[in-house]
Amino acid sequence: MSRIESTFSKLHEKGGKALVPFVTAGDPHPSLTVPLMHALVKSGADIIELGVPFSDPMSDGQVIQRASERSLKFGTSLHKILEMVAEFRKKDDMTPVVLMGYVNPFEAMGYGRFAAAAKRAGVDGVLTVDCPPEEATELLEALAGEGMDPVFLLSPTTTEARIEKIAKYASGYVYYVSLKGVTGATHLDFPEIERRVGEIRKLVDLPICIGFGIRDGATAKAASIIADGVVIGSRIVQEIEHSDPGSVERNVSAFLGTIRKAIDG
Repeated sequence: MSRIESTFSKLHEKGGKALVPFVTAGDPHPSLTVPLMHALVKSGADIIELGVPFSDPMSDGQVIQRASERSLKFGTSLHKILEMVAEFRKKDDMTPVVLMGYVNPFEAMGYGRFAAAAKRAGVDGVLTVDCPPEEATELLEALAGEGMDPVFLLSPTTTEARIEKIAKYASGYVYYVSLKGVTGATHLDFPEIERRVGEIRKLVDLPICIGFGIRDGATAKAASIIADGVVIGSRIVQEIEHSDPGSVERNVSAFLGTIRKAIDG
């Protein structure tokens, strides 16, 4: 059983919901990424989505775009990110880590080489925002060969036929984008989200995590009632952006703790 599958299984047994924070690797500085990952776990994270910075993050709003820019200024590369994950694994062999990003860095390394290196480092899954199943054959084969989970996005406009197709390839969990737009957008329509998640459950036999637009305890709680997990990214990255380096861990931990409390409350 994979770390991701085990995590959801344990949460299901006790009626809990997954808290999945996103941070961009290398932001605000590469030396802070691993300590921040550990801080997230201590504050209640069940799975960590670790962003791979990219020069043209078209699905992300300005907050995460700036995080990528800050990270890339320090020369953060996919190789260095895998080193960060390996360092994290020295103290934490339980918390799943999913790399989230755009396909170019993975393709540039070579899918087979990347998958093998990611497995050695302790990566559990990969979510490529801009790589649909039709174009992901080589990546999917490489991930399958190493026993890693390909995580796919579903959106409010994804058709039933498309959901069925993605369900054939996805494993670990699926990420439901709760609204049209980029990361950090707001105006969540929870009755509509509940309707859509209900439709997805009929077609996908995997946990469903809701992301995009989760900004506080109230929205996190509402999403957790509907889904199996809640992804929160832009709001955490804002906390990083507005903190000085010495207070990043403390401020992010305090914020994530409020989200954990709201979900469990």
